[in-house]
Amino acid sequence: MAKRERVVRMSVEQPLWRALTGYRVLTMIYAVLLAVFGKDHLGRQPFERPWVAFAYLAFLAVWTLATLPKVRSAASCTKRFLGADLVVALTGIMLTPIADTDSQTFDGPTLPSIWTAGAVLAFAIKGGWRWAAFASTFVAAANIIQRGEPSRDTFHNVLLVWVASIAIGYVVEVARASERTLARALEIEAATRERERLARDIHDSVLQVLAMVQRRGTALGGEAAELGRLAGEQEVALRTLVSSGLVPPTRVSEDAAEGAVVRTVEVDEESPGEEAPLDLRTLLAPHAGSRTSFAEPGAPVLLPAPAARELAAAVSAALDNVRVHAGEGAQAWILVEDEPGEVIVTVRDDGPGIPEGRLAQAEGEGRMGVALSIRGRLRDIGGTAEVISVPGQGTEVELKVPKAQVSRGKAGSAR
Repeated sequence: MAKRERVVRMSVEQPLWRALTGYRVLTMIYAVLLAVFGKDHLGRQPFERPWVAFAYLAFLAVWTLATLPKVRSAASCTKRFLGADLVVALTGIMLTPIADTDSQTFDGPTLPSIWTAGAVLAFAIKGGWRWAAFASTFVAAANIIQRGEPSRDTFHNVLLVWVASIAIGYVVEVARASERTLARALEIEAATRERERLARDIHDSVLQVLAMVQRRGTALGGEAAELGRLAGEQEVALRTLVSSGLVPPTRVSEDAAEGAVVRTVEVDEESPGEEAPLDLRTLLAPHAGSRTSFAEPGAPVLLPAPAARELAAAVSAALDNVRVHAGEGAQAWILVEDEPGEVIVTVRDDGPGIPEGRLAQAEGEGRMGVALSIRGRLRDIGGTAEVISVPGQGTEVELKVPKAQVSRGKAGSAR
């Protein structure tokens, strides 16, 4: 099947990388000009060993220009590069007292000067505020060691870089979260439009045919009436499926910037050997009919495919019990709840209920419908099944699947 996709570029992070690229170039030029034309506090050239200073600054210029592609995006800015870039900055700070011994006495600039902040900002944009705190701590320690006896101005500058880098890292994390939220909203909007289009097509064809079959079958009577009843149930089930607003699972960006590119895939193919999580609602929606009501959340209820199928099979077994023991005229209700830690499916009916001790007696007689078809399936995927019944007040089957135990439960059953 062909795959169509729409790509939306919507990153607020990418301009930060472009700004960082410009910042590194400009501050490198500033550091070189400061060394060439700067004067110390007595009006002399600031370096007692100029060859040390200019050798480092020459390397800094080459390094800055050669690594410009590394600071164009989060994908190209690797951890190895960040570590090397920080080492370049720290080396420049520690070489400053070698190039000029008076730098420990007077609060002059270090060899890399404000270029060092660019190395810290790269950590902040790449990894957020924690990475920024890590890098700025090393820079602060290097500055304090380089000064020997740091002054109040030294502590002021160190604290400024530390706070600013952490703040920028935090802003980047918030921006990424906002982009993911916006991407999800775009996907829901696209899915809603597609659902509305399908609903129009189905309403103009299939649903009208089913409604006509129901009316004509009821009018003819006999076997045609039964056919009409079945058509009516399928019409209700199809309307429920169309109106349920099924939304596909989120497909986040494959870009390492986590949001620079958002892909909304309308028609997709699963990779060979891979099975995507299933929306439990799509498996349970066909049960809806004239005698079975189906209530579901508005968002997808995603479970690993094997667990979703087992849970759906357990619901089918519970509905079979309703038809067999409560009668064809019994009304059933299915309720799906997607809690933070578990998925809960409740199947309730208005039948006569189960007499106390009847389930245990059935298991003793070898009739294992509830024990195997329901409880056994839930046990295999790490869940539980509880049957609550009061004679004369119907039966309620509550199926719970903890999300954190789905994979472990399935693996345990394989062993």
